[in-house]
Parts: sequence; C-alpha cells; structure tokens
Amino acid sequence: MKKTVSLIGKPNVGKSTLFNRLVKKNISITEDTPGITRDRIYAECEYNNYKFNLIDTGGIDITNKEFNEVIKIQALIAIDESDVIIFVVDAKDGINTNDKVVADMLRKSNKKVIVCVNKMESKAAEENFYDFYELGFENVKGVSAEHNIGISELLDEVVSDFEESNEEEYKDKLKFCLIGRPNVGKSSLLNAILNEDRAIVSDIEGTTRDSIDTIFKYDNQEYVLIDTAGIKKKGKIYDSVEKFSLIRSMRAIDRSDVCLLILDAQTGIREQDKHIASYALDAGKAIVIVVNKWDTIEDKDKIKKYTEEIRNEFKFIPYADIIFLSALTKKRIHLLMPSVLNAYNNSIKEVKTSTLNNVIVDAVMENIPPSYKGKRLKIYFVSQTGVKPPKFTFNVNNKNLIHFSYKRYLENKIRENFDFKGTPIILQFKNKSE
Repeated sequence: MKKTVSLIGKPNVGKSTLFNRLVKKNISITEDTPGITRDRIYAECEYNNYKFNLIDTGGIDITNKEFNEVIKIQALIAIDESDVIIFVVDAKDGINTNDKVVADMLRKSNKKVIVCVNKMESKAAEENFYDFYELGFENVKGVSAEHNIGISELLDEVVSDFEESNEEEYKDKLKFCLIGRPNVGKSSLLNAILNEDRAIVSDIEGTTRDSIDTIFKYDNQEYVLIDTAGIKKKGKIYDSVEKFSLIRSMRAIDRSDVCLLILDAQTGIREQDKHIASYALDAGKAIVIVVNKWDTIEDKDKIKKYTEEIRNEFKFIPYADIIFLSALTKKRIHLLMPSVLNAYNNSIKEVKTSTLNNVIVDAVMENIPPSYKGKRLKIYFVSQTGVKPPKFTFNVNNKNLIHFSYKRYLENKIRENFDFKGTPIILQFKNKSE
C-alpha cells in the first residue's frame, strides 16, 4: 500500500502552495465539471519512482478556544494515518505558540516528522532558520514552495525510508469500498453482503472507527470489501476539519477498483454525499450509487422520482448505476454484486482502434467542430491508451481548439456506442507534432 504523508501547521505558512508544488499541480479529471467542490486536499505524488499519498490538513490555530478540540482531532488523525508528517512553519514569522502546540503533539508520536521551514527566499528568513531546531526535531529542511527552492531535498528526506517496491495489495482480486456519510448503513450493508455480523452495527454516528478489509466469495470468486469510517459532524466544526475527516474514505477510495456510494433513503441527498462522490471521480474509480434503507419508504413507486433527484444532484456522474435496497431486510441486495462487476468490467474494457475511429469519424461528420478565429479542430486519429479508467487519446491539429462542450459531445458519442456504464472515461488531446 502507498505511504501517506501529511502537511500540518498553522494558517498562512504556505501549505497549499507546497501541496501544489509537490503534486505538480495535477489537474483533476473533473476540472470542467460544474457543481462540485474543487478543493485539493488529497492527491498522489510521485518522486524518484516512489508514489505516495499527500494530505493537506488546513491551518491549526489555537487563538479560538472553540478550536482546541478540533486541533486535537486534526493532529491525532494526522499522526494515526500518516507514515511521514511534514510540519510546515514560516521562516519569516519565526516560532510562535501555535508551532509549539503542534510540536508537542507530534513529538509524542512514533512517526517520522520533518520540519519544513517555508518562505526561505529572503535574508531575514535565513537568519531565523536555525531557531526551528528548538522545536525538538532532528530533520529540519528549508524551502521556498513559491520559488521551488529546496523541494528536491525535502522530498529526498520524505522518501528516504520508503521501500523501493511495494506490491499492490490483493493484486489478483477485485476490491470495492463502501463510502458515505455516517449512519447511512455502511456497516449494515457490509454485514448483509457477507451474511454475517462482522462489524458492530449501531445507530450512533461514527461507530466504525477504521477501515475494515474483508475477503469473501461470490459465485466461487474471491473479492475484497473495504468498509470505511463515516464522516462525522461534531458541534461547530470548521470546513477544513470536515474535509480532513474524509481521509479514511479517500484512502479506501485510492485502494479500490469500484466505490459504492451509500445514500440514506430517509434523510435524502446532502451536500456531503456529492463531496464524497467527487473524490471517487477524481481518483478515476468506477462507482455505483446505492440507496439504502429503502424498506423505510412506504410508497415504493417513489423509485422513479428518487432516481430523477439523484440524476439531477449527481450530474457529474450520469453513468453511475443506481441500486435501491435494504441492508436490514436484504431486499434487492441481489442486485448489488452484478452492478459492481459490470462497473469494474467496463473500467477495464478495451475498444478496438478501428471501431473507435469509425465512431469518431461518424461523430465529426454528424457534428463538425466549431471554428475559432478562423481555425477549426481536426481529429486525425484516436486510440485507447489506458484503463481504470478507460483513457482515449485524440491526435489533433491544435489541442487548444477543443471546447469543453465538444469534448462532452465526443464522450457522449463514445458512451452511446460502447458500454461504459459505471466508470468515468478520460479524453485527452495531443497535437500531432508532439
């Protein structure tokens, strides 16, 4: 499993700038998708053939008393989930009380902590550098995230203890995870799928503390089911902490082939549901929407209306299958695994190049690309260049001429001709001269 690295520190020390620098400003596949939050607190990094997950925790500020409990939650989750913690401080400001509080928390952990002294682009900042050894950590690195100074040295230290090769877990088995808000019935659904009480099921939000991996058999084939802790709101919780509580779900998403987004038929769709779904989409994972607790709905004719509502709220994943079931009574649960398998098989599907090009030629003839400043997009050739999710590379005269609406049109044409239900697909455009 990939290692996890967290950025932690007080506000305005440049964590987001450092985050973008380390992930090389990776563009999400939902960049052109309206209606979902575009925060980037979790991403995959690659450095010298090492891959690891990077988390930005948001600023820790002790000046607000209401924030004290939140500080502890952030720090404890960071310590618990991370293999390496990058403790970001501000070279210009020097050490303050916030830094000392965070240092006290991190010092008690057995995790590797690197003090990253950011904003080292000035003489004044250089004079403060050695003061940060007072925080009590051996590894202290000076960087300027904005000016790309010292980043390689920081990354060398981050990966210095990582193993050179790390075999993928359960390489020969399909892995799928249950994601969703607390109390939507993820543990109950896990028990229903396994037909036994593996997890402690409770009506108290946040009962499941950690992710649970379970190998089980379906039609004589072994699969891995990953359950995750829900996302818990407690009192006046700040946005950054609410996002941070997604970490376990995001790690489960990262490890999975298919994500089951669990909705609650009783409480309906909430903004958090869309937020969670956006992470699965960002990770390029196949997805199935599961509406649980359907036994509590008296009017079963509401399926059509509820489906329309889901399609309207989740416009960014129109290809996702929707399953209505009850984990409690196990009604309609037989529909679940076929949908999971179909989504997975579509995510690894490969299309013949000749057939694909015939579809695109017909699509262009049916709807010629619009011209821009006297120039018109020309598509010379298209081929499938990846799976999980399927990726299609278009060789064109000028990739800057592709408009998002025409890109969407081409995706729709591909979906009309090939069954990619349950999986995102990526269209990328490459100049013929490249």
